[in-house]
Amino acid sequence: MNTTESEVTLSKGSIVLSTFQSRLSANKIAKDMISRKLCACVNIIKINSIYYWNNKIQYDDEYLCFFKTVSSAKLRKELKKIHPYKVPEIIEIKIDNVDKDYLGWLISSAS
Repeated sequence: MNTTESEVTLSKGSIVLSTFQSRLSANKIAKDMISRKLCACVNIIKINSIYYWNNKIQYDDEYLCFFKTVSSAKLRKELKKIHPYKVPEIIEIKIDNVDKDYLGWLISSAS
């Protein structure tokens, strides 16, 4: 079976991960990114982070956001601009196997 060009285009999306120090900042930035149509959905999960910073091991509660989008370059650029951390975690995971109905919603909501 041959895949058409439009099917290839419609099979792409991204999840951008970023952590925040408070639920308030995670919610605020999530709402901002969604209202600007830079992402379609954000899942926010409370996590415990252990990391090396300022020459010591840190232990913190943080909020991990999963930004689901098709316009990842714009989203990453805007996150970097407004993120409260000096060195924000902004990681993109490209997804190429997405349910077509979900992907259609993603495209219509974040573009």
